[in-house]
Amino acid sequence: MSSLDAIAQAFVTARRTATGLPDYPGTPPESLDDAYAIQDRARTLNGGPVAGWKVGRINPPLDTQLGTNRLAGPIFADSVRDGRGEGPVMPVFAEGFAAGEAEFLLRIARVPDPAKTSYTMEEAADLIDAVHVGIEVASSPFPGINALGPLVTISDFGNNYGLVIGDAIPDWRSLDFVDWPVTLLIDGEQAGAATARAMLDGPVGAARFLFEAMARRGVALEAGQWISSGAVTGVHEVPVGATVTATFNGMQVSCSIEAATPR
Repeated sequence: MSSLDAIAQAFVTARRTATGLPDYPGTPPESLDDAYAIQDRARTLNGGPVAGWKVGRINPPLDTQLGTNRLAGPIFADSVRDGRGEGPVMPVFAEGFAAGEAEFLLRIARVPDPAKTSYTMEEAADLIDAVHVGIEVASSPFPGINALGPLVTISDFGNNYGLVIGDAIPDWRSLDFVDWPVTLLIDGEQAGAATARAMLDGPVGAARFLFEAMARRGVALEAGQWISSGAVTGVHEVPVGATVTATFNGMQVSCSIEAATPR
């Protein structure tokens, strides 16, 4: 077993058993290729359909060093919940890292051309058929996943462990939603507030990144998959038992947090 395979196996085992990894299970990856190779191996080992992809930001100066300002990770279908009405209960790794993030969720309308590696914003938007409000639940068995940088984050599914899908945004193609006020509350206390205008080139830019990056990696996207386009108000750590509520210009979606159990 290669060192990359061993890391992937350790993460998948920890996720299945809902146990923590106090230390990174091997030598942390030193390149994007190695980080995504671990992720791809773990995705195969984990099995199950992928319902979407999370996109996260890589901050300066690492964006310059790595040659990209975003990263991606799979969202598995069994971790996606309908957030309309009463908020669902979402598991996190109690011995690891856990956070809630207010995000715009974009749905892929049709399969992108696998040979196309460059998109305009208009071309990317044409591949989207809906935008919803939502919450990404970021969680990993390894508590230092964010502290050790984006390559480590990539290696464990981009730190994703769930998606809460709220209501659809009407007339989203006007793109007015990028200026909507967005807030995230944890147990009723405001943890962050911002607009999507400050997020690089916005949610559609996140979709453009994903289409280009996946074509270069040879990873097929599917119609109906979701793109969790990035944390509008930031990454906010949450404890087990907390309630997370995101409000997007009056549109609200929420969930409660519980400890993951073995599966």
